[in-house]
Amino acid sequence: MLWLQLDGDGPLHRQAYRALRAAILARRLAPGAKLPPTRALAGELGLSRNTVLAAYEQLVAEGYASARIGSGTTVCETLPAGPRSAAAAPSRRAGPPRLSAFGTRIAAGIPRGQASWSLPREPLPYDFRYGEPAYADLPLTTWARLLGRRARRLSVRRLAYQPPGGAPELREALAGYLARARGVRATPEQLIVMRGSQQTIDLALRLLVDPGDTVVLEEPHYTGFSLCATALGAKPVFVPVDEEGLQVAALEDVRAARLVCVTPSHQFPAGGVLPLTRRLALLGWAQQRSAFVLEDDYDGEFRYSGRPLECLQALDEHGRVLYTGTASKLLFPALRIGWLVAPPGMAEHFEAAKALADTGTATLEQLALADFIAGGHLERHVRRMRARLARRRAALIEALAQQLGERAQVRGADAGLHVLLRLDELALRDVRALREACRARGVGIYPAAPFYARPPRRAEVLLGYGALSEDAIREGVRRLRRALDELRASRA
Repeated sequence: MLWLQLDGDGPLHRQAYRALRAAILARRLAPGAKLPPTRALAGELGLSRNTVLAAYEQLVAEGYASARIGSGTTVCETLPAGPRSAAAAPSRRAGPPRLSAFGTRIAAGIPRGQASWSLPREPLPYDFRYGEPAYADLPLTTWARLLGRRARRLSVRRLAYQPPGGAPELREALAGYLARARGVRATPEQLIVMRGSQQTIDLALRLLVDPGDTVVLEEPHYTGFSLCATALGAKPVFVPVDEEGLQVAALEDVRAARLVCVTPSHQFPAGGVLPLTRRLALLGWAQQRSAFVLEDDYDGEFRYSGRPLECLQALDEHGRVLYTGTASKLLFPALRIGWLVAPPGMAEHFEAAKALADTGTATLEQLALADFIAGGHLERHVRRMRARLARRRAALIEALAQQLGERAQVRGADAGLHVLLRLDELALRDVRALREACRARGVGIYPAAPFYARPPRRAEVLLGYGALSEDAIREGVRRLRRALDELRASRA
């Protein structure tokens, strides 16, 4: 089917010709594409077939199309010079679109901070990309089998609109898994299935924060928090982190905060793990100030030293914590399934807000994930990955110590999928040159500066190790050291 608009000027075959030519020039009919059969197009336009044939013949005569017996008529790969259609030509008089206050804040905010989920992807053999799992380690055969079984058995009622809060099977399975793995205390009714944790962040801010309200963010911080807060017109207040995460004592200087956004199990990006004393102090502060805490437990399953700490939600006695997690780190980002555990009495509000946003998450994937959890596959996968990631982490720490020694400070190595590397011999402005020198050697490293409201004076980069083999990690660090040596020599 091809939509065409006849202009009403002159003979019908010329009108059809001009409409088809405009579609070709506007690339609605791409080079090499087949034109519709003349009989079908004549029926759609209410014209005779001979009229359409005449239009096609004119296109062929002028070099816009070619016709071969038995193959129909196709758009030429190389088009002749001709007038650009109104649809293809940009308007010189049109100004920038008028956006709402929300849209204006988005347009102004995103260029200032690169969204961490939109990293450029390059074919580098030693890519220390952070935030992604080891795709080669995924149990995709099991996942495909469960997905296929659900697809074959999908009932007609599951093809209709489903509850926006998520499939009951997945809510129940997730409630059990989170209780076992993270100590979460929640009924399935408190659990809302989201399209990733970023949707939870957006909806939490929309439901709890008004323009002008104060939102506390870690410094440095995950930009998904700050971009949403700024877009909504909130006032971000940045509280510094140290080796143990958020400096909770500094919250005493913050007045009338509505929401605190934290990553306590593995602070992003600096990597600190919030100790129990600070967790209890944060919950006490939130209760006293009638504030809420949004706990992003994005990779809390992966801890390599010390006993696992209970998540904030498990310690919360007053309904101040909203807990979010995601399948992006446990399985793969394209799955687009996350979850929110809402405080008692708030789940229905989040379900209503989610219904306005998307009317529900894709059902088939939810049911397959419910089976994946219920069959014990997720917990087996997490155990395997924790052991493999521990070996990769150890290889990275050892390689950094051997190759860089005291030239580098490593932070955040006790948990997660990445470390933060501080290089005091380089200024912040030198990070770009170091990245280029690394890229020339096939190594990908990523600056930490975009995650700061006020970037540090010295160079900091993120090194993700989840998707690299131990040998690749060692070789990548060797090449990083050579790039660093070359940069230092060039500045001498």
